Amino acid sequence: MKFTITGMDIAKQLLQLHALDPQSGRVKRFKLKRAQVLEFFAKRVPSIVVMETCGIAHDWARRLQALGHEAKLISSGLARPFVLRNKTDAADAQAIFSLF
Repeated sequence: MKFTITGMDIAKQLLQLHALDPQSGRVKRFKLKRAQVLEFFAKRVPSIVVMETCGIAHDWARRLQALGHEAKLISSGLARPFVLRNKTDAADAQAIFSLF
């Protein structure tokens, strides 16, 4: 599948991804362990990956850019108002995605 925009929430164990498939217009959710993330993005065509800034976000951005993706870092304050219900990693990924 070809995803154009992916919202990524970084956590300690699992990373939540919220991605749009432009062909079908469907939004897909992925739950990946840290070791699976680079393999996941290596198989995808270059896209925009949006994530909240944190201590490790710059490292992830460099790794994703090395794979040909465009990484965008946003302030966590920008995504918070878009969390509709309880704050979870999946809800954060959806909020980050909704900014773009």
